[in-house]
Amino acid sequence: MYYKPNIMQLNQTIIRFPEITLKHRDAHKLRGFFGNLFKEHSPLLHNHYDDGKVRYGYPLVQYKVIDKVPMLTGFGEGSRLLIELFLKIRDLDIEGNRFIINSKNIENRIYELDGLFKLYEYEFKTLWMALNQKNFGIYRNLKTEEEKKDLLNKQLQNNILSFYKGIGYRVSERIMVKGNFKGKTTLFKNKKMLAFDGNFVVNAVLPDYAGIGKSTSRGFGTVKKI
Repeated sequence: MYYKPNIMQLNQTIIRFPEITLKHRDAHKLRGFFGNLFKEHSPLLHNHYDDGKVRYGYPLVQYKVIDKVPMLTGFGEGSRLLIELFLKIRDLDIEGNRFIINSKNIENRIYELDGLFKLYEYEFKTLWMALNQKNFGIYRNLKTEEEKKDLLNKQLQNNILSFYKGIGYRVSERIMVKGNFKGKTTLFKNKKMLAFDGNFVVNAVLPDYAGIGKSTSRGFGTVKKI
């Protein structure tokens, strides 16, 4: 039988502010600032509709601090939205600290997803929130490190599938993941949470600076090809 791959071109826009230095934990403050500043433009900026209802699904605009540099990245419709708003961004206000933007740059990338998966290696540039309340309990009760690693590989596989679903791409091949992960404690909404850093090999294309897992709009789970 002839195999016809599902082909898709994914547009990504990245906006950086290279002269501003922030901390990783400031990413959610970026989200709050831009979500409020441009709230009339699109619910994609803050994932809430005009009536207050939450927009569920993969966030097409994400806020990050990578290597101390604030960054916005958008996919598909979110990519086009960031291009539209780029010239309107003149300053940042992070909890009362105002930064005048003298330098900013914008980059547009196109990724071709063709269903013909090769092996790629990625690293987490920000901590990966792999576990919800239910599977955290399962993870904690596993007896061996190998069992824990298998669970995390499965979670990452599911997260990547969720990413593809969120951008509207239908996967026709089985996604396989093998990773090396290290658990770390982080604060999330003033609560201590278990998150992970590390790297992994997968037979799927992932855009640099895409978020995988929970709370990607706040900068968690950001990946980059090695």
